[in-house]
Amino acid sequence: MQMEIPETQNETICLAYNVARIVYAETLAVSLRVVEALTSMIFNAAHKDIHNIAKILRDKNIFESLNNESVRHKYLFVDVSKHDFQMCLRVAMRMLHGNLGDSCNHATMFHRDELLPDWAVARGYVADIDGILFYA
Repeated sequence: MQMEIPETQNETICLAYNVARIVYAETLAVSLRVVEALTSMIFNAAHKDIHNIAKILRDKNIFESLNNESVRHKYLFVDVSKHDFQMCLRVAMRMLHGNLGDSCNHATMFHRDELLPDWAVARGYVADIDGILFYA
């Protein structure tokens, strides 16, 4: 299966689609609140530098959906016309244009509540939004 990428020369739009795919795969867009939180966490993890975002989006240690064996991997190939994906895309565009506040309390890492990665064992989370735990 191949990801559908819109024909565009605009790097910001391409980056927004990549952010939206990751956010959709990780959250399934269950709410605007969790989509905004994970998107702002990506910005925080990139040290608020848009040029670092593409690097962050390739990190399999941060995003489970990037691993081929993950049950979430298939959601990276979402139909971009889906309403839920479009919500993720709008939030990603807001972030890339500097119009998304920090809605995850300065977090730079996360995991879903059904997982407990080794790095999270001795840390306290700073936000729990729709079953996603965020860590600063």
